[in-house]
Amino acid sequence: MTTLIRTELATGLTVSAQGFGGMALTDVYGGLDQEQALKTLHHAVDTGVTFIDTADVYGAGSNEELVGRLLQGRRDEVEVATKFGIEGSPASGYTGVRGDAAYVQSAAEASLRRLGTDVIDLYYMHRRDTSVPIEETVNAMAVLVAAGKVRHLGLSEVTADELSAAHAVHPIAAVQSEWSIWSRDVERQVVPAAVRLGVGFVPYSPLGRGFLTGTVQARSLSAGDFRHRVPRFSADAMDANAAVVEAVQAVAVNAGATPAQVALAWLGAQGSKFGLPVVPIPGTRKPERIDENAGALSVTLSDADLDVLDAAADLVVGERSANPGWVSKGREA
Repeated sequence: MTTLIRTELATGLTVSAQGFGGMALTDVYGGLDQEQALKTLHHAVDTGVTFIDTADVYGAGSNEELVGRLLQGRRDEVEVATKFGIEGSPASGYTGVRGDAAYVQSAAEASLRRLGTDVIDLYYMHRRDTSVPIEETVNAMAVLVAAGKVRHLGLSEVTADELSAAHAVHPIAAVQSEWSIWSRDVERQVVPAAVRLGVGFVPYSPLGRGFLTGTVQARSLSAGDFRHRVPRFSADAMDANAAVVEAVQAVAVNAGATPAQVALAWLGAQGSKFGLPVVPIPGTRKPERIDENAGALSVTLSDADLDVLDAAADLVVGERSANPGWVSKGREA
């Protein structure tokens, strides 16, 4: 196994400086052979990408089972993160969110069974159940830590106020939210709160759900691809957002890197700018893309490069979620 740079997300939680987003290995982007998916996961760990992210909602539990197969014989090599709280699926549509204490406990037990492990390294509340005080949800998660079933707690798509309230109940190791060159709303309130509280940040969709690589066009999305429901992936928005991709491609040429590497290196630069541990979790179905993504850790962007990318961020058309309240931006005060 290759050893990548390691990053301390929070006290006691050190992970590979780049993770792997397991949602890519589900039917959310179209059909996928699970044996090939398992080979991709093994390649990630062989490459040194040991921070593997999944969720109970990915593939209705099948993605956790897939990660569980990876963990057989390799548990000590992997930091596994999973999530609870969403009912439904990304592919067919979400049907609700739950954060009550009883649900937290039952969801954790189910995830442990599917993963085939006795402890989850990082357990996230996947989305905020606004009908339940966040303190109740986090207290239930803290019970899992006390029982030795979970090592660290995380929150996904929370506001700064929600993060602060949760952290007062139990230390939060990481926030996972969408963050990339074309999704920067978290920088307004959530990122500064994470810095103040000493909470690490795990950006999901760091490649803009593939768009920033320049390989995604509206006509190339399969009928079952969930991106059809994301406003910025409408045909008109994608045509307008081509200007963002062009900026990324220009910087890539200047930096001697690929567009994907530029997008990931940009997040590294943002971490340095804010003084924040940042560990992106790009997902892919192709082992060669894991190698490409890992190469971003050796890419340094100049101030001029960063200026170009900052300007491109102002050109983005379309919201990142069809439901504003689904992500932190929609609930910010």
